[in-house]
Amino acid sequence: MEQQEFLDYAFRIVDQGQKRGATLRLLGAVAFYIHCPVYRSFQEKANRHFTDLDFAAYFKDNAPIRDLFEELGFEEDREVAVVYARQRLVFNHSKSSLHIDVFFDKLDFCHPIPWAKRLEVDSPTIPLAELLLEKMQIFALNEKDVIDSLMLLREHSLGNSDVDIINSARVAELCAQDWGLWRTVTMNLRKVSELSSQYAWLEEQDRQVICERIDDLLRVIDSQPKNTKWKIRNKIGDSVKWYKEVHEISQ
Repeated sequence: MEQQEFLDYAFRIVDQGQKRGATLRLLGAVAFYIHCPVYRSFQEKANRHFTDLDFAAYFKDNAPIRDLFEELGFEEDREVAVVYARQRLVFNHSKSSLHIDVFFDKLDFCHPIPWAKRLEVDSPTIPLAELLLEKMQIFALNEKDVIDSLMLLREHSLGNSDVDIINSARVAELCAQDWGLWRTVTMNLRKVSELSSQYAWLEEQDRQVICERIDDLLRVIDSQPKNTKWKIRNKIGDSVKWYKEVHEISQ
């Protein structure tokens, strides 16, 4: 499937879900591409290709979502449905290699990123804050994660809304509630800043903007008041493991 066909198909699924009363929002590489019309060339320079589609949804919509994908010619992976009951569905197209993941109510790999009442604030993707956290919650970043994060941080400024802005208040709020998430997110933001200098195709001006935004976001996260549970966990620090192992993460 050509890239534009891939995008058109993704939009179609979101639209068909909406017509059925089911909220479906894109995440992953396709979502980053859609939200970064100016700097999507970062993915192209890094030879990124779309291979599958990933959606965020609410579990209350699982029945119409299942019906939708069945009508589109997909077969559900029943084993995944059993193992990840109420959390995740996987579909494979019967006549192509297209693979689809649907994550219900949160993304839960190394750290949980909830999206209760958040899927309505943007379309066709999850909000930018959650898009960034999708990558920043991964303990062991790979190059794809770094590229997508560089692209998003170059394309979008920080602010306190979700209107084409990375909602830094939302990121800070989630980090203030979970020390482990804070530890991984702040570690990864610094890592992305450091790694930005390794890409010859990244213009110096672009790199500076990205690093400044990372510094600004780290300051917002640092200034967010932390609760007692967070402060107690902070005293323990890295001596106790703070993240879940994830051996296979899509994107």
